[in-house]
Amino acid sequence: MNPLKERLQDIEKNGYQLDFGDVFNHAFENYKKIALYAGLVLFVFSILFGIFAIGALITFWGADLITQKLNPENLKSENLSGSSLYIYSGAILIVASLLAPFQAGFLKMADCGEKDEEFHISTLFSYYQLPYVMEIIISTIIISSISFLQAIVFTQLKLEILGNLISYFISFLTILTIPLVIFGNLKAVEAIKYSILIVLKKPLILLGLIIVALIGSMVGFIGCCIGVFFTLPFMYSMNYAIYNAIVGVDFQDKFEETNFVL
Repeated sequence: MNPLKERLQDIEKNGYQLDFGDVFNHAFENYKKIALYAGLVLFVFSILFGIFAIGALITFWGADLITQKLNPENLKSENLSGSSLYIYSGAILIVASLLAPFQAGFLKMADCGEKDEEFHISTLFSYYQLPYVMEIIISTIIISSISFLQAIVFTQLKLEILGNLISYFISFLTILTIPLVIFGNLKAVEAIKYSILIVLKKPLILLGLIIVALIGSMVGFIGCCIGVFFTLPFMYSMNYAIYNAIVGVDFQDKFEETNFVL
């Protein structure tokens, strides 16, 4: 049997051990290896993507309409009409799905840093290829669609805060989905299932690690906000460290080596 599947079945049956301090230290050491390069890439690509997105919107709708539509007051969920809310949610879903493989590339960068391997800009586009790209996009669509649908329902019920909390909870439960896809070669639905199962085994420790990572990532807003581009990669390092501590990134490699020998 695939060693990864054996490990996941063992986790399902017997759970796993996880030390908060060890995972945090692992994430921080990994972060130090990728922080500068990942931060520069995030900064440059954010600027380029912003210019491209604004240029495309102005081309299709014009500057005046875009200025009106992008007014923060008009983007509040309670101020969006039925059709506008669906269009807005659909646009975010499409963008999130297309960018998901790019974000997965930062986990690949974290893996390269862990193994002291060289990484380049091309590393961030490693998962825009089959079979990874389809599974990453499908998992993103499933998770985002569920999150958006419940948010819309609670918005209509005037319970936006509850909807937001549920969205955060869904994101928390599925935080290991992408690592399971890219490091474990799992299908989208299976990766979502095991992510939920793993998180629910030790939710308090994992929540604590994620909160610490979020606080660490937001430190970049202090002083010059540009610093957030260099602190945000800590989230990717934490995600990688959590997955590595629970599942291990070498299971798929062992399985492939075994098949090659056979």
